[in-house]
Amino acid sequence: METLETEKFFSEEKPLLKPISDHSENRTKARRNAVVSVLLQPFQWLQMLSSRLNLSFVLGVVLVYGLNQGFSGSIFKVVTDYYWKDVQQVQPSVVQLYMGLYYIPWVMRPIWGLFTDVFPIKGYKRKPYFVISGVLGLVSAIAIVVLGKLPAALALSCLIGVSAAMAIADVVIDACIATNSINIRSLAPDIQSLCMVCSSAGALVGYATSGVFVHRLGPQGALGVLAFPPATIVILGFFIYEKRSSTVLIQKNKKDTDGVGVAMKGMYKTIKYPQVWKPSLYMFISLALNISTHEGHFYWYTDPTAGPAFSQEFVGIIYAIGALASMFGVLIYHKKLKGYSFRTILFSAQLLYGLSGMLDLVFIKRWNLIIGIPDSFFVITEESFSRMISKIRWIPMVVLSTRLCPLGIEGTFFAFLMCIDSFGQLASKWSGGFVLHAFGVTRHEFGNLWLVILIRNILRLITLCFVFLVPDSDHLDDLVPSDVLPKNESEDDGEDVKLLLL
Repeated sequence: METLETEKFFSEEKPLLKPISDHSENRTKARRNAVVSVLLQPFQWLQMLSSRLNLSFVLGVVLVYGLNQGFSGSIFKVVTDYYWKDVQQVQPSVVQLYMGLYYIPWVMRPIWGLFTDVFPIKGYKRKPYFVISGVLGLVSAIAIVVLGKLPAALALSCLIGVSAAMAIADVVIDACIATNSINIRSLAPDIQSLCMVCSSAGALVGYATSGVFVHRLGPQGALGVLAFPPATIVILGFFIYEKRSSTVLIQKNKKDTDGVGVAMKGMYKTIKYPQVWKPSLYMFISLALNISTHEGHFYWYTDPTAGPAFSQEFVGIIYAIGALASMFGVLIYHKKLKGYSFRTILFSAQLLYGLSGMLDLVFIKRWNLIIGIPDSFFVITEESFSRMISKIRWIPMVVLSTRLCPLGIEGTFFAFLMCIDSFGQLASKWSGGFVLHAFGVTRHEFGNLWLVILIRNILRLITLCFVFLVPDSDHLDDLVPSDVLPKNESEDDGEDVKLLLL
């Protein structure tokens, strides 16, 4: 009897096990759905942007920031290093001078911006300049490949032409971005995120493949890859959507001149505010004092005798991993640091930036081998940490620049601030080249390279003395008064300026 009751008891308990199994299956399905949802989020995000903005605009951002700046910019950096070293056989200090000249078209960004605003072609302000930019880059890249070994001056002119094409396309797409950001303010952060992601992803692909291109095609043949992105910019100029300006919107020459005059007065008035010129001065100092030793470093670690003799493919891998680390820097800033004040972030980032530079000194002196760390592992670690800190240091300066721009001339004033940054980078390249030359660092002589790097690191730490110029405020605080534009201008003229400088 007892046995029958026990069997009955167990038979009644069995159905209770089924819901537990169903619950486990449901949790597994939920996990799978969560993974699928995460994977689909980028595509859903792009679909949302395309539907609310315009598909041609989103494609334009991808082509300009992803292909033209990210991919082409990274290929340009690696391939030109090998071109000057192996084809032209130029000294590293001279290459630093040439690299500074690459920044001249970027310094002229306000001029390109005024051209696109003031001189529309056939009623279009953006489309024709995309075509002009693409043709300039395409012709320059093809010329340096097809014409064989050119004199250094002519080769430099072609490379500056490629750089100018990138700068003009950047200005034109930034004008489109400003227009869409003002029209749909809620999507402004998403548009900037799209730009940052496209640029980083393009750089990652470019660096990863640059060494392969140099190895397979040679330095001069690999420059032909730079012709592909400008060709896509030419196509972009034909299919990107832009409403043709009517006779009401096309400004007459006198009104254009008046509008530019009002903008210049507003810029002059703005830059006189201490809360504007002080952080602008700091941004220039922080870039100019960070003297560039890139070419000396590059010549050393590709030298088969004095350095570790890294292969062309491995050099590309180093830069690719560095680009990936910079993406992590963006993520760290976005998730953890953006709530802190500009002064706090820049002080901490600059301190880490100076200390991380000491890793280059360890590498040059080969102390890493003494403690048993291989060259390949050490240089990848050093590059990743340096690029991550550099990105964390750079983003607050860009965000601060946007907070310094007065309403109505924000586009032109932001281009002006970026022009100051380009001057700082140009000074960094040229001063670095001068120091390399002064200490006798050549194509095959690197005995004093460690001294150059030590001087660079000391200057990075000296920059900390100027952090007081940065306001102790965050990205939500207003730094510039709203009434910067001249008071005697009519409301209609103010609207003309906003239209002109969008």
